[in-house]
Amino acid sequence: MIKKTTLENGIRVISETLPNLNSVSIGIWVANGSRHERRESNGVAHFIEHLLFKGTTRRTALDIAREIDSVGGILNAFTSREYVCYYAKVLDRFLPKAVDILTDIFTNSLFDPEEIEKERKVILQEISMVEDNPEDFIHDLFHQKFWKHHPLGMSILGDQQSVGGLTREKIVGFKDRMYRAEDIIITAAGNVDHQELLDLLQRNLPHIADGNGREASSAPTHKKRIEAVERDLEQVHMCLGIRGLSQNHPRRFDAFVMNTLLGGSMSSRLFQEVREKRGLAYSIYSYMASHADSGSLVIYAGSAPDRHREVLELSLAELKRLKREPVPQVELDSAREQLKGNMILSLESSDNRMSKLAKNEIYFGEYQPIDAIIAGFDNVTTQSIIDIARELLDEDYLTLVLLGKTDDSKSFSGITLH
Repeated sequence: MIKKTTLENGIRVISETLPNLNSVSIGIWVANGSRHERRESNGVAHFIEHLLFKGTTRRTALDIAREIDSVGGILNAFTSREYVCYYAKVLDRFLPKAVDILTDIFTNSLFDPEEIEKERKVILQEISMVEDNPEDFIHDLFHQKFWKHHPLGMSILGDQQSVGGLTREKIVGFKDRMYRAEDIIITAAGNVDHQELLDLLQRNLPHIADGNGREASSAPTHKKRIEAVERDLEQVHMCLGIRGLSQNHPRRFDAFVMNTLLGGSMSSRLFQEVREKRGLAYSIYSYMASHADSGSLVIYAGSAPDRHREVLELSLAELKRLKREPVPQVELDSAREQLKGNMILSLESSDNRMSKLAKNEIYFGEYQPIDAIIAGFDNVTTQSIIDIARELLDEDYLTLVLLGKTDDSKSFSGITLH
C-alpha cells in the first residue's frame, strides 16, 4: 500500500508498506542537482552531498559511521543532474535509528572549514580518477558537447577550478537557497507503517526554511557536433548520440524498447554485430539519459585505433536500420519482456522501491502503477518503433565524441543518418 502526506512545512512524505520484507529503505531527496548550479560553482551540489557525512552538532563523522554499522545498515548518498538523495537501508526495527541519523545530517551538519578542505582534496582526487579512466571520462565529455552552453552539460563533480573555488560561504549559501521544503521528498519502502514514519519525522525534522530556490533552466537546444580528443590510449573510446525523450514523455515506452533492441543487452543488435560477429569491441552498448524536459540516446564503444571507423559505421548502420526496417515480431516481443522482467525483478528490493517512489514524484507528481508501465510496454508496436526512430534519429542532433588516438575530427564530418 502506498500513502502520501504533505507536512505543514511542504515536505512530501511517501511510503510503500511491504510487510513481507525485513528491511526498510528511506531516502531524503532534494529535487535540485548539478543542472541547477551556476557554472562558476559547478560541483557544489555534489560537494554538499559529501559534507553532510562529516559531522553534525550531535555526531562526529566517526559516530555517524559507527552508528549505522552497529545495526548492520547502509548509509549513502548520490548526486545527479536533477536531484540529490541521502538514504539508509536497515532492518525494520532500526527505522527510528535510520531516521534520526538521516535527519541529523540533513539539518545539523556543521560544514566545518577543516572538513571542507579535507573533502575538497577527496573530490579533486575523484575528478582525477574519472579523468584517468577513459571509459568513464568519455561520457562526461559527450554530455559536455551534446548539451554545450547548457547546464545539463556541466559535470556533476565539477572541475578542478570550480571545486577549488568553492568557499564555505558559497557552499552553505547554496544549501540554504536550494534545500527548500517544496523541493524535498522523503520516501520509504519496506516493512514500514506510514503513521509511524510521520511521527518519527515530526519529532526529528525541524522546520525547513524556504530558500530563494533555483533559477529557471530552459530546455536545451541541439546542433550537430563532432569532436575528437587526442590521448595516448590503447583504445579509441566513442560516444555517438542523438536527441532522446524527457522522463515523462508519452512515447517513452517506444524509446525504451528501441534502445533495448539497439544496445541494451547482450542479445542487442550492436552487441551481436560488433562484438559477437566481428570481435571489434569488448564493450559496446547504448543507453537513454532522460531529464525533466529533454534527453539523449547514446551509443558507447571502445575499440582498437585502426578499427574505430568500422565500429562507427556499423553503429550508424544500425541506427538507420531502425528507421527503415520493421522489427521482427519475435525480436520486439523479446525486448519488451526483457524490460518488463528487469523492472519487476528490480522491485524485489526495498531500496529500488524507495527510489521509484521518489522519481515518480519528481517527474510525474504521482505514483506510476506497475500495471500501467507493463501496459505501456505492451502497447509498443513494430510501427511505433519505426515512428519514434524516424522522429529521434535526426542527424541535425547527431553528436560524436572520440577519445584516444584518433584522426582529425574534421575527417568525420561526412557521417550521416540518411
